[in-house]
Amino acid sequence: QVQLVESGGGLVQPGGSLRLSCAASVSIGSIKTMGWYRQTPGKARELVASITNGGTTNYADSVKGRFTISRDNTKSTVYLQMNSLKPEDTAVYYCNARTWYLDNFWGQGTQVPVSS
Repeated sequence: QVQLVESGGGLVQPGGSLRLSCAASVSIGSIKTMGWYRQTPGKARELVASITNGGTTNYADSVKGRFTISRDNTKSTVYLQMNSLKPEDTAVYYCNARTWYLDNFWGQGTQVPVSS
């Protein structure tokens, strides 16, 4: 079992920045892929960004150039730096861990409203 705890969400104005953190209960060096997803009411959860054990990153087209995912293995924490936020980035953001056995674990989610 992998427990994930997100933090850093909150109200932000358009054009602003926010950094989300996801602390894992195990060493993330042992996890295949860590990722951030987001979901809005009535829509499916979508991938925002992911980072593999080897450091390879992947981003949704809608956030490329604005969001950056990173990991600190010493702290078992993954970060999502979000810059130039737009109202359409408003969502609940979820941290995900996919193990080498392809098990998926999710955090409880953190709300990010982008509004003036």
